[in-house]
Formats: sequence, C-alpha cells, structure tokens
Amino acid sequence: MTTATRRGSIESIGKRAGEGGRKARRVGERQEAAELPVARVAVDVPLAHLDRPFDYRVPEGLALCAQPGVRVRVRFSGRLVDGVVLARLGCSEHQGRLGWLERVVSAEPVLSEELIQLCRLVADRYGGTFADVLRLAVPPRHARAEAELVPAAASLPEPLPNQLVFPGWRRYQHGPALLAAVADGRGPHAVWHPAPGEDWPARLAEVAATALGAGRGALIVVPDQRDVTRVAGACGELVGASRLVTLTADLGPARRYRAWLAARRGLVRLVVGTRGAAFVPLTDLGLLVVWDDGDDLHAEPRAPYPHVRDVLVQRARLTGAALLVAGFTRTAEAQLLVQSGWVREVLATRAQVRAAMPRIVAAADTDAALARDPMARAVRLPAAAFEAARAALARDEPVLVQVPRAGYLPGLRCASCREPARCRRCAGPLGLPSASAGVRSGNPFAEVSTMSCRWCGVAEPAFRCQSCGSRRPRATVVGARRTVEELGRAFPGVTVHGSGGGADVLSEIPSAAALVVATPGAEPWVAGFRGGVGYGAALLLDGWAQLSRPDLRVAEETFRRWMAAAALVRSHAVGGRVVVAAEPGLSVVQALVRWDPAGHAAAELAARAEVGFPPSVRMAAVDGSPDAVADFLATADLPAAAEVLGPVDLPATSAGEPRERALVRAPQSQGRALAAALAAAQAIRVARKAAGSVRVQLDPQEIG
Repeated sequence: MTTATRRGSIESIGKRAGEGGRKARRVGERQEAAELPVARVAVDVPLAHLDRPFDYRVPEGLALCAQPGVRVRVRFSGRLVDGVVLARLGCSEHQGRLGWLERVVSAEPVLSEELIQLCRLVADRYGGTFADVLRLAVPPRHARAEAELVPAAASLPEPLPNQLVFPGWRRYQHGPALLAAVADGRGPHAVWHPAPGEDWPARLAEVAATALGAGRGALIVVPDQRDVTRVAGACGELVGASRLVTLTADLGPARRYRAWLAARRGLVRLVVGTRGAAFVPLTDLGLLVVWDDGDDLHAEPRAPYPHVRDVLVQRARLTGAALLVAGFTRTAEAQLLVQSGWVREVLATRAQVRAAMPRIVAAADTDAALARDPMARAVRLPAAAFEAARAALARDEPVLVQVPRAGYLPGLRCASCREPARCRRCAGPLGLPSASAGVRSGNPFAEVSTMSCRWCGVAEPAFRCQSCGSRRPRATVVGARRTVEELGRAFPGVTVHGSGGGADVLSEIPSAAALVVATPGAEPWVAGFRGGVGYGAALLLDGWAQLSRPDLRVAEETFRRWMAAAALVRSHAVGGRVVVAAEPGLSVVQALVRWDPAGHAAAELAARAEVGFPPSVRMAAVDGSPDAVADFLATADLPAAAEVLGPVDLPATSAGEPRERALVRAPQSQGRALAAALAAAQAIRVARKAAGSVRVQLDPQEIG
C-alpha cells in the first residue's frame, strides 16, 4: 500500500470517528420537557442589581419534580447556586440561550403563591431584595425531618366545633363581635388592650380556637420564648396539643423545620411562635395575631429589617385573614392604623379598668427629692415605695422591683460637675462591674475605687474628671445586682430573687412574700396568676434613667415597660399598689396613673406628626462611611417631596473607621416611591462596584 493510500485510510477512519463522537454527544444531550419547558427561578444571589427571577430550561428527567415552590440548583455566573422555582412557563421572554436546571434538591414545595407574593411585598416595602426576604421566610432544609412520612388522614385531629362560647370576651366592647367576625370568616382588623390582671394568653387562645372552629388556620406571634410557652400552654388546654406547633429559633434546625413542615403540609392549623413565624405557610389562613408589637424583638435585625406587625398587616391584606394587634399598650404605628379606620378598638369600659387596676402613685426621683427622703438615701427607695413593699410583704405577697439596667453600677458621673465618667483610652462610659471592684460605703452615691470601661474593658484605678478635674465619681444608674444587695439589707430575712440583668430569667415565682428584682421584659409571673393572684406591689425605679435616653421612642418604650409590670399587680381592691419613681407631672406618668394606652398613643402620634417623624412619614436611615453615604445620596433618584436630614457622626467601627448616618424622609403617600428609589440606588452602586458598603433601613426602630 502506498503512502498516499495509507494517509487516505487514516483520514477516513478519523472522519468516521469524529462523526461517531458527535452522534454520541447528540444522544447524551438533555431534552427539554415536553410541557412547560421553562422554569422561572428565584436565585439565591444577594446582589441588589440581580433582584429578579431568571428563566431556565427544564430537562425531561426533572419535568415531574421541578414544580413551583421546590428547591433547585442552577448554574449562575459559572457557579452552582440554590434557587426556588416560582413558576413553570411554556416559553421565555429572554431572547438569548437559557441554561438548564441542574437538579431538584427536594420535591417538597416550600413556597406557595401567597408566600411568593408576600415576600415580594415585604421586599418592596423595605427596599430590600426578594432573596433576603426568602431567607427569613423559609428555614434551611433538614433532610431527615423532611423524609418523615406524612400521617394518614385518619390520624389527624378532629375538627373543633364551630359553636364555641367564650365569656371572657364579653367584658370588652366589640369583643363578642370580634369573635363572631372571625368565626364567619369576615376578616376583621382590631387592636385589643387587655384589662389589668387579664389572663391574656387564655384570651388569645380563645380567638385562635374560634378560627380553628371555622376550619381556618391561626398564627400567633409573640416576642420571646417565655411568651410562646404561656400562649402555647393556653392553646393546648383549649384546643389540644396535637392541633398546634411552636416555632422558635431555640428549637434547633431539625425540630424547627419539622414544625414548619407540619404547618405547610396542613397537619396543624395553629402556630405559636416568635419573629420568624410571621411567614409560616398555613393552610386557609384565617387569623393573624401579634402580641406586644412595641417590643424590639419583633424587629428583624437582618436585611431588609422588616417588623412583624408590618408583615402581618401585609399578609392580612393579601389573604383577607383577620388581624389582631394586642398588648397592654399601643404603639404609634398601631394608632395610625386606628386613625385610618382600617382597624377597630376592642377595649374594656373605664369602670372595668378602674376596678381591675392597682393603685398607681408617682414619687419624684430627683436628687433633691431623694436627699430629703431618709429611706431613699439609704436604699434608693422613696418612702411611698418602701411603705408599699412593706405592706405587701406583711400580707405574704411578692413584690416586683423593676430596674432599667443590668449589672452593678453600670453608669458613673462626676460628683462635682455631673459630667459622665469617660475612659481615657477610648472615651467609653465607665462603670463598676461588681461589689468586689470596691465600694467604700453602702451609699450608692459614694465614691468608688476601681472602675472599668464598658467599651474596651480597661480598668481605671485613678479616676479624674476630664471637665473639672474632680476625683469623686458617683453613680448615675444602679444596676440589678446592686439593687438586690440594697434590698437585702433593707428587708432582712426576706427572700430576694433576681431575674435578668446577668441572672437567670425566671418564668414564675411562688405566691409568697419575696422581693423580685427584674430588668424590663424579665418579670416572672406569680404562681396562680391566671386565677387572679399577682404581685402585692410593684416598684418602678429610676424613671429618669429610662426617660432620658436620646431616642425617638423613649416615652413609648418606657410606658410599655411600666404597663407590662403594673399589669402583673393585684387590683387596688385587695391592696395592690404600683409606685413609679418619676416626676408626677410627666405625660407618660399621667397616662400610667390613668391606665390610658389609647390616649398616650394618640398623643405620641400627634407629637411625631408635628415634627415629621415616623409613622406619620416614611423614613430611611442610611449608614456607612462618609464617602459611601455621600455617593449613595447622590446616586438615589429620590421622590420630589423627599428630604435629607444630616448626615451626623456615628461611633467609629472597631477598626477606627469613621461612620455617619443620614436620614431620608418622605410623606406616607410617597413611601413606595422612596423604597423603590433607595433599592435602585443600592442596585446601581453594587453593579458598578462602588467603594464602601451602605446599610439602608426603612422605618428603623432606633433613629436616635
């Protein structure tokens, strides 16, 4: 065979091999699904300029399991990332070539159409991204919990009867009408304030039972685990533990995902949980409840920082479910809903409130007033408070002492010029961490010998005031641990409990003579409280310290803390007394004395509207480095009526980098436009990789 012949044979063989390889590749290629070959996917990418769904081709092998709501993996920018199928389509509007769905992570649909719309609404309201809200709404997958078999229909709990009578609601105006509207599925919206001493977990359980009796689902969101335990216990007694699940972060990944799945699969109709439960998917949702919406635990600390109350308001509008905003006090945001006519008030009559409330008195806690009071100089208790505590202990009743700060002596100032005591290293506040640090006498206003910085922790053995040079500090605020010591000396032989402020948070104490020193939110219930037994007295100390904080919500928050403590006290008919250490003429003190949450909220909303602060307007806080904040504001195409306030300096980062904050406000009518403009500015800066990150928070809890 000649060389040319051999060369021709080799080329022929190579050509046939190439054709065979191309044929093999064609055989192994993925085929599109015959029906609805396009999947619209929400890709888990936290970039603001990519806040939109993307279309992917669905392989024939995944056509059955790649249904709307399921988790998938897709290739995005060369990487495999998580995503959720939002919809299946017949074709795509995208003109280019589509990528493929790589695999279906789980056939469990975790998103419903209602939840998709809710996440989009929340993202748009707060100027965030759909991906950020989706992380809040859907817990991480736990394969073992997901693989558990769904119980057979025969093992599911029997439905509740729909003719339930709850006389406890008859003491409230419009209370029976509220239950009737929930039972009929009319979706009422209401604000409810329990009367003093009310067994509010039982009342919430009754509203939930009414929704369950109508064949609807119910969701109750409370601030913390203690409240979850109380409300879930009341609901379990009324409707049975098999009909509900609790949903909190403390459950752990497996139990939390199992409870979430039980609600999504329709195995339970009632969910009691904390902040993360606001998005839980319930079948045929009929009732949404938020308890104590003023508690800052209801504000999500992760982007886009939604508040539970606003999430539930959006959800009620979307689904037509009933909404109940409940608590002993009313926020300005809830008052705005009342004034708009969207919600109705459910209140007890003034006569019923006066009969149930304790006697409330105010005692001035200024330096001059305390100096004139021998008992106050010794144990920091006004004479009225000391007498109220002594009378309750003589009746073998516990006494609640609420202090605003944890620690021992967390705040110090110069005894001469009253300037705050500052660290020479970082200018942080100085404090006394414990009694072992050295107190030269039992007087809380006496000199202290060894202090330390509450920011950097450096000890300050030789204090010297930076303003006047004095070496004599004095306490500004006395912490919970120091208060325990003082009361132990003032009431020898009486048991003193600590709750919060470095001690364990107590859920309940016996109904016997004792002193309970608690920080706000850590007040334990008295055993038998649901039977009308409560504290014999409550002493609300250091009112000036709570009211002097530089914050927009300081009066509202102080009032909420005081009312929560006072609600645990017996009625004045059986000797219950509350002593608040604050100037009697203050409006917040007068509202407490009258037990007037509605009046205080109306005054608070009017005051904020006068100066142009939320909720009368929409406001955004823009935080970051000076250059980043300036660039963001220059980039944002703000609405015509928007106004920029500031910027002002913020504490520097741990690395010493400067930070500042600018406030942007707009009328409520331009709230959506403001949120859209801020989201667009974030997207532009991310797309062009602008230097410095900026945090944007709409309607922040803390403005300063």
